[in-house]
Amino acid sequence: MLARILGSGRIHGVSFWEKDFRETCSQETSKDGMTRVYKSLVTNVCKEMSCYSDFPFQEDYPNFMNHEKFWNYLQEFAEHFDLLKYIQFKTTVCSITKRPDFSETGQWDVVTETEGRQDRAVFDAVMVCTGHFLNPRLPLESFPGIHKFKGQILHSQEYKIPAGFQDKRVLVIGLGNTGGDIAVELSRTAAQVLLSTRTGTWVINRSSDGGYPLNMMVTRRHHNFIAQVLPSCILKWIQERHLNKRFDHANYGLNITKGKKPKKIVNDELPTCILCGTVTIKTSVKEFTETSAVFEDGTVEENIDVVIFTTGYTYSFPFFEEPLKTLCTKKIFLYKLVFPSNLEKTTLAMIGFISLTGSILAGTELQARWATRIFKGLCKIPPSQKLMAEAMKKEQLIERGLMKDPGADKIDYISYMDDLASFIGVKPNIPLLFIKDPRLAWEVFFGPCTPYQYRLMGPGKWDGARNAILTQWDRTLKPLKTRTIPGSFKPASMSHYLKAWGAPILLASFLLIYKSSIFLKLVPEKLQDRLSP
Repeated sequence: MLARILGSGRIHGVSFWEKDFRETCSQETSKDGMTRVYKSLVTNVCKEMSCYSDFPFQEDYPNFMNHEKFWNYLQEFAEHFDLLKYIQFKTTVCSITKRPDFSETGQWDVVTETEGRQDRAVFDAVMVCTGHFLNPRLPLESFPGIHKFKGQILHSQEYKIPAGFQDKRVLVIGLGNTGGDIAVELSRTAAQVLLSTRTGTWVINRSSDGGYPLNMMVTRRHHNFIAQVLPSCILKWIQERHLNKRFDHANYGLNITKGKKPKKIVNDELPTCILCGTVTIKTSVKEFTETSAVFEDGTVEENIDVVIFTTGYTYSFPFFEEPLKTLCTKKIFLYKLVFPSNLEKTTLAMIGFISLTGSILAGTELQARWATRIFKGLCKIPPSQKLMAEAMKKEQLIERGLMKDPGADKIDYISYMDDLASFIGVKPNIPLLFIKDPRLAWEVFFGPCTPYQYRLMGPGKWDGARNAILTQWDRTLKPLKTRTIPGSFKPASMSHYLKAWGAPILLASFLLIYKSSIFLKLVPEKLQDRLSP
C-alpha cells in the first residue's frame, strides 16, 4: 500500500498486487512462487471475530468458511467502500528507496513493473503488507540422507488436492495448522499417513462446549482480566486440564515435549484419525535412506512414497536497501511491530507482521488505522534515536539469554489490540459504558471481543457498532438454523445465565475486592506515616 497525502490531509492511496486475487486462489499450481492455499482450507477464526470492524459478514455466511467464501467477503468490502479503483493489479514493486531529501520530506522513490513496463513515482508514505507467508521454508539440510531419498519431496505450498496420493505412504513433517489439515485430508485416500513432530501440540476444536464458535467463547475481556491477575502456574494448570478434557494428549502422542514452548493448532478431526489409525504420530526424523525414514526414537518406517514438508515460510524485503532490508526482518526493531526504529520520518509501516492469538485481519486493520493517523500527523511515536537505543538494548539482553524474544511467541490478542487502540483513541471505556449503556457494557466486557468494539468511540466511530455487537449472536446462529422445528425454541432460563456467568463474575468481583482491600489498607498506613511527625 502506497499513499500520497493530499493538501487537505486526506490520504489518496494506491495498492499494488502482483496478481488478481481470484487468480491467486483458484490456480492449482504455484510455479511462479506465489503462496496459494489448498482447496479444502477452512478458516480457523469464526466470522464475527475476523471481520472488518465496520463491515460484518452477511448473516447467512457460515461461521467458518472456505477461501472462496472469504474472497467473496473481501470483494463485497472493496465494492462497498469503492476501493477497487485504488488497486493496481498484476504489478510488481521492484524497489522502494529513500529520496535524497528524506530527512526533511520523508518521501520514497518507488519503482514498479506492470506487464514488462517500469514506472517510477514519488510517495509520501508506504505500507508493506506482504505478510509472513512469502517464501517456503524447506530445511533439507537439517535432514541427513534426504538427497538420497528416491520418493517425491514437496513443500505444503505445492499441495492443493489429495488426487495423486491414492494408496501411497505419506510422511508429513511439521505439526502446525497446515500439517494437521493435510494429514487429515490425505488419510482418506493414502494407504497410510505418518505425521512427524518435534514438539507436540495442543489440539483444539472450532466449536466449544454447547457448539458455539470457540473464539467467541474464550476471547473475552473478563477472561483476559483474570488471566492477567492469576499466577501463571495456576493459569497453565487450568488450561492444560481443560485441553485434556476432550482427550488425553499424552495417550495420542501429542503432548508437548519437555522444555519446548507450548503451541496450539485448530483441527476437528485429527484425534479421530489417530484413534482410527489412519494417521500415525511420529517423533522427529533423524535421517532418510533411499526408501525409508529413521526417527529419533529408533523406529523405522519403510517404503515411504512421499514426504511433505509443512515447515512454514520465511519473509524478506528485496525491494528495500540495506540496512532497512535486514532491520525490518527483526521484529524487535519494529515499534509495536509496525514502525521501523531507524527512520527519521515515520512514513513507512509494516502491516501484518504479527502472530496473534486472535484474528490477523482485525489486527492488521487496527495497525493500518494507526499508521494512517501517524502519516497524517494526528498521532506521534517516540523519536528514532530513543527507539533504536531501546531496541539495541533488548537485542543484547536476548543474545545473553536474559530476555525472551518478544517476536518469537504469539501475542495476546486483546492486549495488543487495546494497546494500538489507546494510541488512536478508540479503546472502549468500560466504566463509562457501564454508566451510559449497561447492556452494551455487559456485552463488551463479558461477551466476545469482536472488532466492532473498536468502532464505538473516537476517530472512525461507526454508528452501527453498537447494533453489530448486540446482534452478533444472531449472525452466528443464523446459518445453523436451517431446519426449524415448531415449538423447539426455549428461552434461556435464569439458571442458565447464572451457570454461564456466575463463576467469572464472582472471581472478577473477588479480585477487585482483594485489590481494593489492599488499597484501603495502604491508605491509612500512608496517612499515619504522614501525620505521625
